[in-house]
Amino acid sequence: MDLLTTTIQPYAWGSTTALAELMGIPPTGEPQAELWLGAHPAAPSHVDRGQGPLALDELLAASPMAELGPALARRFGPRLPFLLKMLAVDAPLSVQVHPDPAQAAVGFARENAQGIPLDAPHRTYRDDQHKPEMIVALTRFRALCGFRSPEQCAGLLELLDVPDLRPYAAMLHARPGEAALRQVFTAFLTPPAGLLPAVTEAVRRASAGGGPYGPDLAAYAAVTYAHPDDPGLLPALMLNHVELEPGQALFLGAGIAHAYLSGLGVEIMASSDNVLRCGLTSKHVDAAELLETVHFTAFPVRAVTARWDAATGEHVYPAPVDDFRLSRFDLVRTDAPRVLTAGGPQIVLCVRGGATVASGMRSVGLGPGHAVYAPAGDVLRLSGEGMVFRATAGLAHVSP
Repeated sequence: MDLLTTTIQPYAWGSTTALAELMGIPPTGEPQAELWLGAHPAAPSHVDRGQGPLALDELLAASPMAELGPALARRFGPRLPFLLKMLAVDAPLSVQVHPDPAQAAVGFARENAQGIPLDAPHRTYRDDQHKPEMIVALTRFRALCGFRSPEQCAGLLELLDVPDLRPYAAMLHARPGEAALRQVFTAFLTPPAGLLPAVTEAVRRASAGGGPYGPDLAAYAAVTYAHPDDPGLLPALMLNHVELEPGQALFLGAGIAHAYLSGLGVEIMASSDNVLRCGLTSKHVDAAELLETVHFTAFPVRAVTARWDAATGEHVYPAPVDDFRLSRFDLVRTDAPRVLTAGGPQIVLCVRGGATVASGMRSVGLGPGHAVYAPAGDVLRLSGEGMVFRATAGLAHVSP
């Protein structure tokens, strides 16, 4: 078991205070967006086993069987298949989607063959992995996720009462569901001159009017102030506005268009950096590849609710992937220690109160924002008073 030294990513959309307040450290004055806990090569966590700091990805590559266990090493190779994060969202992220495994493998190989450097701004695929992800709200958390029905999209566009939006509303009424959504989404990627300023003004005006779309319009109005003159506003209008209460989660599979808007949360994902953006960003937009990736199926978004596992005393957030498994412990000081076992490595993160993690004769105290890594085979004992998350590979909890 090792205490992790972690990296905070200073992305522009991050809060300048939320992570600092949670961790009890002085704010830097700069945005602090994501606390990364894992072995992603872009910002790996470090451990110290007596010979100085060692990057976790290097440790796993050197001893995959010992660190990952045979099942995970065979399935995923010498790498940690998940990445755990804390997100502090103070401004809207880009509207984006993630590829499925086959598309990621093909796209990565294609760009390698074209000689595009991995760090090139116009590169789309940074690795050959898919990137399903789940966000668990620690505060009220707002997001855009998945398409509204064509009828709902048309209703919102008509409510804005912008003459140049009427042809798009007519398209949504005229064609079957997926075809209508694809046609309008594609058209919104390259809007005609003058449409965006008119829609921006209409959204801001309509957001003060309340009604059935009131909370949604308030969210879109906030987008216009955070990203003025960004054409990503138009496809964003087609997405469901979602508000998660603390403890609720959202799972995002391949092809689901989404954007986080505000709030503090714990996120787990497959360890990948493949993001295809369509707006609310200054980064590269690959429209052709994006349209091959997006799923245009409309669906009402339902929050993921954790299920109680009486055997382990944890709340498990179900996800249909084997790259990761996320669970939550609500610790009470008088309870007996929870025993944590898994067929692969574990990362245990405290987000509230305090926790003690013990393995063998060693114990480590954790405050909010601090975490330990345990290799495959380690049995952990967890106690304390507060909230703790545990990340493992989903495969580690499946019987052979």
